[in-house]
Amino acid sequence: NEFAAWGECQGSGSKPYQTQVDLAGPAFRCSCPSRKFPCKHGLALLMIRAQEPQHFKEQEVPGWVAEWLASRTEKAQKKEERLAEKAATPADPQAAARREAQRWQRIEAAGLELQRWLADQAAQGLGALNHELLQTWHTMAARMVDAQAPGLAFRLREAAAGVQRGADWPERTLQRLGLLQLACEALQRRASLPAEVQADLRSTVGWPHDKAEVLASGERVQDRWTVLGVVSEERDDKLTERRVWLHGTTSGRRAWLLDHAFGGKGFEQAWLSGSSVDAALSFFPGSQPLRALCAETPTALAEPLWPSDALAAEWDRVATRVAANPWGGLHPLVMADAVPVQQQGQWWAVAQGRALTLELSDSDGWVLLAVSGGQACTLMGEWDGHRLRPLTAWHGPAATPLWQRSAA
Repeated sequence: NEFAAWGECQGSGSKPYQTQVDLAGPAFRCSCPSRKFPCKHGLALLMIRAQEPQHFKEQEVPGWVAEWLASRTEKAQKKEERLAEKAATPADPQAAARREAQRWQRIEAAGLELQRWLADQAAQGLGALNHELLQTWHTMAARMVDAQAPGLAFRLREAAAGVQRGADWPERTLQRLGLLQLACEALQRRASLPAEVQADLRSTVGWPHDKAEVLASGERVQDRWTVLGVVSEERDDKLTERRVWLHGTTSGRRAWLLDHAFGGKGFEQAWLSGSSVDAALSFFPGSQPLRALCAETPTALAEPLWPSDALAAEWDRVATRVAANPWGGLHPLVMADAVPVQQQGQWWAVAQGRALTLELSDSDGWVLLAVSGGQACTLMGEWDGHRLRPLTAWHGPAATPLWQRSAA
């Protein structure tokens, strides 16, 4: 079938797994219990179709495949209808402005309260922290949630979780509290800040931007995008977060696609490390925006075109983003000529005489060392300001990935 491929795979159970791929996506579905997405059965089915198409013949679509395809079509139609309905519904700009002003007032008042609390913590000193005092940090975080500033609450809980963990925990805690203080100061003079900085501040406090508005009015970039890396993580309440990092060949832009799936459900669009697509992305507002939405169905291209910038240029990218938005969390970093090294239980990436600490399990680290042969390769990962979390490694500007991080 030109729209879908399907098959059955005998696993450990009594019934074969039913595996299916919507070729338009591609999108995957399988009855196996694997928590990885796409699972190995879906990838194998797609690989067989690409390498041995003679095994596939046109035939009537079975019910379990037709039902899934119909549900995907129905979901896409309903999404278009909701967007059309929202676009056709006349909005009350005055009411919307009032609601926005009221929320900003609550957030700014919460910022003042948090600022006073931060001054008290600085006066007491970090040496006085114990379990009972840390409970007050969580109480203050709950107050930020009540004030509709969940982003501030998350950062405060993150700071509390890092107390007395690691030899450098005082420095990291002060850095986190300092960024909270900076956010509080920015809230008090929000109206005088440029629109791009206001957008960064809105994201920092946890006030999400409307995706429909981003698609309608966000900066749109049409390019050939190579998937630098993909990572999925289990969050609370069976929520799966997926981060996809892209590189635009012509624009030189980096992009970050963020998706969530609940209850083990898959994602609508599959993104595979090392693949390349032609697509238009709509970027969220901000001073140096990374996060974007795919504004159209991407068209798959033949081979990846990996970035080839020198490491110094990569650090310049990171420094520019941090200077523009100090609250940014993760940054995509591509290390050319990186050699993986293991020493005293810690993994490192050594390039141009500089070593970066890697957040890497032993199982992933030894596989990376084996496939690279201990030689230099290009390593892409998420930089959090302290450690690099590798996601993908490759050789050459158009090579397939030689290593990918295992699923979390």
